[in-house]
Amino acid sequence: MGTRLLLARHGQTEWHAENRYAGSSEVALTATGLEQAEDLAVFLAARPERDRPVALYCSPQDRARRTAAPAARALGLSPEIVDDLREVHFGIAEGRTRAELRETDPEAVAAFLGDPVGGAFPGAEPPEKAADRGAAALRAIADREHAGPVLVVAHNTLIRLTLCRLLGIPLATYRTVFPRLENAALTELSLHGDDTSLLRFNQSTARTRY
Repeated sequence: MGTRLLLARHGQTEWHAENRYAGSSEVALTATGLEQAEDLAVFLAARPERDRPVALYCSPQDRARRTAAPAARALGLSPEIVDDLREVHFGIAEGRTRAELRETDPEAVAAFLGDPVGGAFPGAEPPEKAADRGAAALRAIADREHAGPVLVVAHNTLIRLTLCRLLGIPLATYRTVFPRLENAALTELSLHGDDTSLLRFNQSTARTRY
């Protein structure tokens, strides 16, 4: 049995409503995003003891750290910050919507939509490099933690690229194979050496509200 990793995307940010590329930019969580972080904490704390995270790793970016904070309190854990869990930098797309990009760089948008790896936005971090650092970070965590499940709070594009790398899926298909990770949803992996198993994908942690 390998190490179980619970991957969570951070909560909703102020740029989500406009669908802006956040990447390496620091963007605050909305009130909804803070609520999602609390829901994640409640969901995890209510799990049976054998399924409750015993360690917590987090991207250095503020939106991830704020998402991880309620879970850390609920579980009695201290988040360990891992720089390689940061989000991919999107080059000329940082802080812009796709509609805005089409007005100034329509060819770049077309290239990205045709092949998000080979046609990555100019100035962006190479997706291959992001996938490699994400996979290496998760493998290092798995090698270190053996006492129980581990919560990892990171980002939408980094997690999807990393999933492809770990599962042997072509990186160029990351946007179609994994169209979207919902905010504060859980994706569970089991890592044992070079072997990776996907145990669940994009499970909602939202509480029912009336």
